[in-house]
Amino acid sequence: MSRRFLIIAAIFVCSTLAVSAQTPSPEAMKVARNLVTTMRLPDQYKALLPAVLFRIKPVVTQGRPEMERDFDIVATTVGDAYEPFYNEMLEQAAAVYAGQFTVDEMRQLDAFFNQPAGKKLLDRWPAITQQTAQIGQDVGRKAAEELRLRFTEALRQKGHKL
Repeated sequence: MSRRFLIIAAIFVCSTLAVSAQTPSPEAMKVARNLVTTMRLPDQYKALLPAVLFRIKPVVTQGRPEMERDFDIVATTVGDAYEPFYNEMLEQAAAVYAGQFTVDEMRQLDAFFNQPAGKKLLDRWPAITQQTAQIGQDVGRKAAEELRLRFTEALRQKGHKL
């Protein structure tokens, strides 16, 4: 799974973690936790740790080679320190799903993701997300250029000097 996808997924999930006005029921949270596991979010969140360490390494080591070597050694032992954050991400992600779907809907989603088509979607989701994001960027650039030309021409016809 690409780091880029994981970072984008983390940003997306973190940006959608708004607390619901109504606390999900214990049953909803149990089903949501199961769904989050089925959707492989635990694997994705665990894979975020190397990216976090990569981002903080230059800040902590200040470009000093002797500190960088020690940082790398210490980095192999920080899993325990990351665990509470990892658990919080999973719990909040489950709360998002529990706030957006009924218990029955989450069970249906879980059942889907456990079927061959659902598993295939989960396997291919990172590549699909990356490809469709690229399509959006490429077509968005083309649209922006075309719209810029049309607006420029329309404003010129109205007597504006551009």
